[in-house]
Amino acid sequence: MTSRWSYRRWDGTQRGFEDEIDALFSELSDDLLYHGDPDAALRRLLNSGFERPDGERVQGLREMMERLRQQRQEELDRGDLGGAFDEIAQELEQVIAEERSGLEALADDARNSGDDRRREVTDEVVAERGLELELLPPDLAGRVRGLQQYDFTSSEAREHFEQLMERLREEVAKSWFDQMSDAMTSPDPEQLERVRQMLDSLNRMIEQREAGEPIDPSFEDFMGQFGDFFPANPQTLDELLEQFAAQMAAVQAALDSLSPEQRAQLQALADSLFEDMDLRWQVDRLAQNLQQAVPGAGWGRRYRFNGSDPMGLADAAAAARRLGEMDQLEQFLRSASSPGALAEVDLDQVAKHLGDDAARSLDSLARLAKQLEEAGLIEQKEGRYELTALGIRKIGQRALSDLFSKLAKDRLGAHPQTFVGTGHEPEGQTKPYEFGDPFNIDIQRTVHNAVRRSGTGTPVHLAPEDFEISRTEHLTRTSTVLMVDLSLSMPMRDNFLAAKKVAIALHTLISTRFPRDFLGLVGFSEVAREIKPEELPEVSWDFVYGTNMQHGLLLSRRMLAHRPGTKQIIMITDGEPTAHLVPQAGGDGYDVFFNYPPVPETVRATLSEVVRCTRAGIMINTFMIDANRSLQGFVEQMTKLNRGRAFFTTPETLGDYVLVDFLENRRTSRHATRRGA
Repeated sequence: MTSRWSYRRWDGTQRGFEDEIDALFSELSDDLLYHGDPDAALRRLLNSGFERPDGERVQGLREMMERLRQQRQEELDRGDLGGAFDEIAQELEQVIAEERSGLEALADDARNSGDDRRREVTDEVVAERGLELELLPPDLAGRVRGLQQYDFTSSEAREHFEQLMERLREEVAKSWFDQMSDAMTSPDPEQLERVRQMLDSLNRMIEQREAGEPIDPSFEDFMGQFGDFFPANPQTLDELLEQFAAQMAAVQAALDSLSPEQRAQLQALADSLFEDMDLRWQVDRLAQNLQQAVPGAGWGRRYRFNGSDPMGLADAAAAARRLGEMDQLEQFLRSASSPGALAEVDLDQVAKHLGDDAARSLDSLARLAKQLEEAGLIEQKEGRYELTALGIRKIGQRALSDLFSKLAKDRLGAHPQTFVGTGHEPEGQTKPYEFGDPFNIDIQRTVHNAVRRSGTGTPVHLAPEDFEISRTEHLTRTSTVLMVDLSLSMPMRDNFLAAKKVAIALHTLISTRFPRDFLGLVGFSEVAREIKPEELPEVSWDFVYGTNMQHGLLLSRRMLAHRPGTKQIIMITDGEPTAHLVPQAGGDGYDVFFNYPPVPETVRATLSEVVRCTRAGIMINTFMIDANRSLQGFVEQMTKLNRGRAFFTTPETLGDYVLVDFLENRRTSRHATRRGA
């Protein structure tokens, strides 16, 4: 078979193929820039969810847990546990009423027969039976026991009572063992005996395992003998016990959700329904064994049902089981601190309670970290995720792309301006030769043009219009230090993310577009420190007060001291200088002096460092974010001394200004180089 492709002109309706991993990593980029912690960023993405490139919404854990809570409340608002007792009581009253009607009919027949002896005997029987009905206990279990021993006169009442008892037996049996309810209520003694044997064997297996003894019979032998009781076909003893425990824990939760009086009535009712005491003992024995063997099944839960729909014990147990599953799922989602932890979730349970979309979303969330790790963007070190070099570059490229997308086209055009002709660096582009151009021929393009014009064959005849020359770019070298304010005011005023995005975008711009240039990074708060490029994604603000511009300028000047080309410092800050270094008395070290509001000593120390930078030929360009009047006044003094530039900006436009300034500065330097040449 051969592959076939078809092509058609782009009409704007086609969707491009975006790499899902890139889109996923883009969702994390701002969080990674802000905190520099892949683990924390992944946790936040797990909670919030994201949108795929195709527009499909991947639900977050927060949304799923909210839906679980809503469904849980709807379940509680639907049913009424006490309503089942009312229905049973009403049916028993109907049975008693039917029996009284039967007694009255019997008495009427005797009176109408004309037989005095028959009338006397019948009246005695009717009076005796009527007294028995009057003396029935008021509670449900007592009434059931009394009617079980009562000799019904009415066949209709007897049949009604027997049907009610059969339903109640099935209800109780179904609440205990849903899939074995038919066997437990079977009138066949042999079938009931098999149920007792199965429960006894299961109890012995649990007790032997808890005691560390050999299990007899083995699980395989047990399933071979009693496997027909378990259509779910458990594969291990643990799986079987978990199924039993989930059901019996749900029954216990339903019982515990009743009032003490209702619970006592139901217990007595169940005892009266199942006269086989050995079967009842095996059930109680199993419940105790399961609580020890499977302690995490949800024993001890109770629920407050507030609805109006009457629920029997089986319905209540089923509702309690659903509620228990929701509780366990919510607890699991709440405790999931990483995508890998979600791999253990039961997607069938998620689909059951939240739908297929949520199950697919959870599966996607579970594969987050693995996909990013396989793509080489993050890696695990000592149990934590860290960004790889590729991941750092990806963040920088996205930050650079975001900032360039905000630039006004009429201000910068295609950004870097180049000259056509010979130069220091080929661009990889060509142009038709024009008179006066350096004869820097691109052989491949020139021969290609000739072949297209005259056809294949040798020799190839060249014409003047075939010639193309290589474009080259005149390059200058710029050395830049970016000073970023890391004081506590930056995050407090929501300025930190914009400043860090500019830092990583500039680093990406210089390392990819201008590899000969130098970019140093300095963070300053109470003191200043150099930041290595590989540390940049993890840089966060300092939990200290103080804006030590003087120390930052000092470090920047030393970093630029032996660097070639145009030298500049780009400083991003939202506050005036409030700290500076002072020599230690009698020592070689320095102490930090801090005061807010700024004092003249700090301002003088900072401006003295500005003068040193100016003498070293370093231009200082300052970007003030949401500057107040005091900061503006200080920066105006600094600009006069240095003849740099000052920009008043906001977090939204900061990147625009910084990148325009950096590129315009390079363009100006390049023009000067060309003129000098």
